[in-house]
Amino acid sequence: MPRPTLSRRHLLRGSGVALALPLLECMEAHAAPSTFQPWKASTVPQPRLICCYVPNGVNILEWMPSDAGTSYTLSPTLEPLAPHREAFSVVSGLGHPASQGGHSGADTWLTGADLTAKPGADYTNTQSIDQLVAAVHGPHTRFPSLQLSDQSGTGAAGHSHTLSFDVSGTPLPAENSPRRLFERLFVKDSAADREATLARYAQRRSILDTVLGEAKRLEKSLGAADRQKLDEYLGSVRATEESVERLQAWIDRPKPEVPETDLQLASQPGNAHDRPMWIDVMLELCYLAFITDSTRVITFEWSREAGGFGGGGENHHELSHHGGDAGMLTKLGVIDRFHIARLARFLDMLTATSEADGTMLDRTAVLYGSGMNSGKGGEHSPKNLPLLVAGGGRLGLTHGQHLAFDQESHPPMANLLLTVAQATGCEIDRFADATGSLTGLR
Repeated sequence: MPRPTLSRRHLLRGSGVALALPLLECMEAHAAPSTFQPWKASTVPQPRLICCYVPNGVNILEWMPSDAGTSYTLSPTLEPLAPHREAFSVVSGLGHPASQGGHSGADTWLTGADLTAKPGADYTNTQSIDQLVAAVHGPHTRFPSLQLSDQSGTGAAGHSHTLSFDVSGTPLPAENSPRRLFERLFVKDSAADREATLARYAQRRSILDTVLGEAKRLEKSLGAADRQKLDEYLGSVRATEESVERLQAWIDRPKPEVPETDLQLASQPGNAHDRPMWIDVMLELCYLAFITDSTRVITFEWSREAGGFGGGGENHHELSHHGGDAGMLTKLGVIDRFHIARLARFLDMLTATSEADGTMLDRTAVLYGSGMNSGKGGEHSPKNLPLLVAGGGRLGLTHGQHLAFDQESHPPMANLLLTVAQATGCEIDRFADATGSLTGLR
């Protein structure tokens, strides 16, 4: 007779306690897999960018390929990506020279900033690369960019819940609820919601007008240094004003009609049982946002730094402080492969969808990695970050290779960010501390 299958959630509820149960043979290791199916074709062949972040570093010994070039051998961790071998590049050796390492990796992953650069300030960030790309594509989509994470809001300085920072270095709040994200993207607003939204926009405009008026009066009495600071602030105010105008212009345009069939929108990011299906459904919503051209730029922090679960509920942060322990490194490698498997599934969806003379993946640049390297001893180093770039073949990105740089003498990671931004249509020649495009990627 077949053995009964029990869910870990069922037993936890029955016991009335919050203890982490061991995985028994009769338990499901994961939640029920998603049954979502990608669409067959896309009719909007536009450049897109998605940046996917995993916290706490990786087991670098199993993550990084041992050889370089186009004939490199996939590492054990990257093996789930084998079907997409010719559609991605592993990039090793890079880091942000200005980064302090530790759990501020998410804050600087897309900015390359020195968070301690401003004298007298505890924290100072700069604009993230996704927002430069969003400035190019945002005028053509309902949402200039989307920020996703397993924690909503912005988090705390040095432990951000978002990867995105505006022109002033201010964090952009993230969404963590699949249900709320779906409704924001695809559910028609009621008449009452529309009126409330218009009233909210009008209030924002009134506040902005007041702020601008006060600032102009103040400007006459300021010295040169303070006037520069005020100019930076006013730039942020004007950007907010433009954002409000954009949102108002879209309010009467119908949203795409997308059924919620097979989307597990009730999945919870903080529930270890839900973890696999929560990542999957958020990536499914990213796919739907892209295929409907609701946005062309997404950042997705899969877990905040010093947090997160593996596919079976393992404590990701605890295992990242492995201290070289072989058993903990093995378990960390399991989490790394779980994450890579989720990425592979997303690439499967993009590849399965035809678009113009190729697939959606051909015009979607996917940046994946972490802002730290837990190293051989769990030291959370900002050097030799685990990074890979997938997709974007029709955008000029070259793949099927391991680009290996010397971790002690390497171009800044900003070169990689600049190259990806250029490929997605952002006509810039400088970003952060970049010295140019990344050799070999484009």
